[in-house]
Amino acid sequence: MKIAVLSGKGGTGKTFVSVNLACATGKSAYIDCDVEEPNGHLFLKPDITDRLPVSVTVPQIDANKCTGCRKCVDFCKYNALALIKDKLMIFYEVCHSCGGCILFCPEKAFTEKEREIGTIEEGASGEVAVLTGCLNTGEVSGVPIIKGLMEKLPEQGTVVIDCPPGSACVVMESIREADFCILVAEPTLFGVHNLAMVYDLVKLFNKPFGVVLNKCLPEENPAEQFCVDHKIKVLAKIPFNEELGKLNSQGLIAVRENRQYRELFQRLLKTLEKEAVS
Repeated sequence: MKIAVLSGKGGTGKTFVSVNLACATGKSAYIDCDVEEPNGHLFLKPDITDRLPVSVTVPQIDANKCTGCRKCVDFCKYNALALIKDKLMIFYEVCHSCGGCILFCPEKAFTEKEREIGTIEEGASGEVAVLTGCLNTGEVSGVPIIKGLMEKLPEQGTVVIDCPPGSACVVMESIREADFCILVAEPTLFGVHNLAMVYDLVKLFNKPFGVVLNKCLPEENPAEQFCVDHKIKVLAKIPFNEELGKLNSQGLIAVRENRQYRELFQRLLKTLEKEAVS
């Protein structure tokens, strides 16, 4: 089963849920798709066995063939091309590798080259296989790296996909192969706003899903009320307490250190298995 873990923003506990769920499963795979700021490795501390570069195809110009007609500049909606004093400039940081400039150039002045934008690290933490995508600083899109991670998903067993926060293209790519989605939410009005974002996304993709309420306190929980109002299954409630905060601040995995949380995540796993087949 491939489980994608989402949240409308960073800091809700998405990585906490992902890492602990993977470790509670035993033999599993953890995929860190938060390529702009991956942090699952801070908890799992995997032994890295391989590091693979990820590249995209970008255009390069033959200045001797370019006539300055501007057709490529006018076509590019990403403003990756500019004609300055009859010299064509290419701004690779915002190029989306669509290839349109190559097709539109009447002089066939463009060729293609590979440009590295990040890496994929493979490793292991105990019984958990770990795949981590990392986007180079300043790059415009992590989608190619996430596509590379999706190509490496194990065919068998439990796979936990730690998605980027929000609901942009990188998140859509992360949930594309998922069998079930977990939406992680905080017990605040702001948490409800962010929960609504990813709720709309998984509905759009027609993915089965449920919610994990994190940082729960005894008082009223607006995120839980949102679930009641929208008839969303609450899969688990994780309390807000000092002990859990200490474990996280020390980069420790709760299910490996505390029996209470190990049992909580094992119950969550059983609930997911039931929900996925229902």
